[in-house]
Amino acid sequence: MRIRDLLAASELGLTLLVGDEDTEFTAVHVTDLPDPCRYLTGGELVLSGLMWRHEPADSARFVAALRSSGVAALGAGQAWLGHVPDDLVEACAQAGLPLLEIPTAVSFRVVGEVAAPRLSGDVRAALGRQRRIVDAVAEGADLADLFALTAAELGVSGAVLSTTGELVVGSVTDPAPEQAPALPLRLARAFLSAPRLPCVAEGHTLFAVGRGHRAAGWALACEGDLLGRADLGFELAACVALERTRMEEGRRVERRLVEQLVSAAFAAEADPAELSARLRMCGLGAAEPYSVVTATAARPGATRGPDPATLGGQVLEELLGRSVVAAAGADGAVALVALQGPVSVLADRLRSGLEVLSVLRDTRVSIGVSGALTGAAAIRGGVEEAGHARRLAEARSGGVVTSDEIYTHALLLATVPGDVRRSFAHRLLAPLFDYDAGHQSELVRTLGTFLDTAGSWNACAERMHVHVNTVRYRIRRIEELTGRDLSTMADRVDFFLALRSG
Repeated sequence: MRIRDLLAASELGLTLLVGDEDTEFTAVHVTDLPDPCRYLTGGELVLSGLMWRHEPADSARFVAALRSSGVAALGAGQAWLGHVPDDLVEACAQAGLPLLEIPTAVSFRVVGEVAAPRLSGDVRAALGRQRRIVDAVAEGADLADLFALTAAELGVSGAVLSTTGELVVGSVTDPAPEQAPALPLRLARAFLSAPRLPCVAEGHTLFAVGRGHRAAGWALACEGDLLGRADLGFELAACVALERTRMEEGRRVERRLVEQLVSAAFAAEADPAELSARLRMCGLGAAEPYSVVTATAARPGATRGPDPATLGGQVLEELLGRSVVAAAGADGAVALVALQGPVSVLADRLRSGLEVLSVLRDTRVSIGVSGALTGAAAIRGGVEEAGHARRLAEARSGGVVTSDEIYTHALLLATVPGDVRRSFAHRLLAPLFDYDAGHQSELVRTLGTFLDTAGSWNACAERMHVHVNTVRYRIRRIEELTGRDLSTMADRVDFFLALRSG
């Protein structure tokens, strides 16, 4: 229903103070709460008696709350204040929110009764669309077909994006094509970082597809500002979510196959022939190179939320464009990824995706990648190798770690409890940090550079742009403060590990 339909009802006597009379709304909601966001879903005509207004600044706060919830318009009653205050008119004008003045003699119930029959007609139209969508599904329509059908029915255009900025279906028009990165990636970042959805970014209105965690979610990007008609976006997002759920049913079977393969590989008496057969069922040939990848996604400090292994598997699948399936286990999700090149190419792709996800400050994704493997017999070792790498990533507060990195001192440090590492570093380096703080010196930096240049006085001096005698003086001061001898390998190793343990 449109605002002009209410204005045409002479028995109401409404006046449009701000906004477009062609604005549509999908429901009528009455409230006098200062912040009614939790009760709003978008697209409503909110009727308010303004009892929340105690000072002019309250108007801007109330209108901002309505706008963030995707409300279509506001109807202000005169009964409480006797008029619609100018500050409310100004706040609505600035926010682009249509504002209706409702006379004192007209009750909100009457406004709702006038709107109800027309809104019912809108509901019938929505049911008609749903029937056509169901018919299309029954005839074998895929996600692209359903998206195109529903978008055309609703009169909107746009695309569905993954959290890595991949176009799942549809297309978007870049209002600033010269800007980097590309629009899909910019929209993905806006979706991940938005404090509340829907929101407007880059000339598009962003909606969440489904109710899952954003780290593994999809974003619906509709062209233009649809906050005033958020119901259109919600309906299209619901259609996409329904099809995604249907697609997930097939992926559950594939995840089960991976889970059975890994379980068989760890069996006490694994049958090579059975393992090879199961590997082929998972889409990998006996001579085809692959890598085992494990992942977790956790919210540090959170007492509730998705299982880290389950969410980690979902994130991993999205990072790799849903070309793999990840089976969630007790120690993280596991996926077997066919290699199209060196393992480093796979690792770089995962790191690139995690860089986008880094805007989610409350979620830490940790991924471990094994070396290149072939044949079913290598699965067990690959899972263990990838698991060690992932635990090292977890010790680093997330990221991607490959098997090359675990065969170094980093693996040893990762197995030591954090409080022990910090205590070790503090006992050895505290005198140097204290001295630097009190004298504005660079003993800690000099120590690190000295060790990185294999104890070369000249190379250290050249890298730090100081005289070699300055380096000699600082190293001698470090030895005096710590009681260590940097000419010995044992003390150099202790310092090296301490610098990487703090």
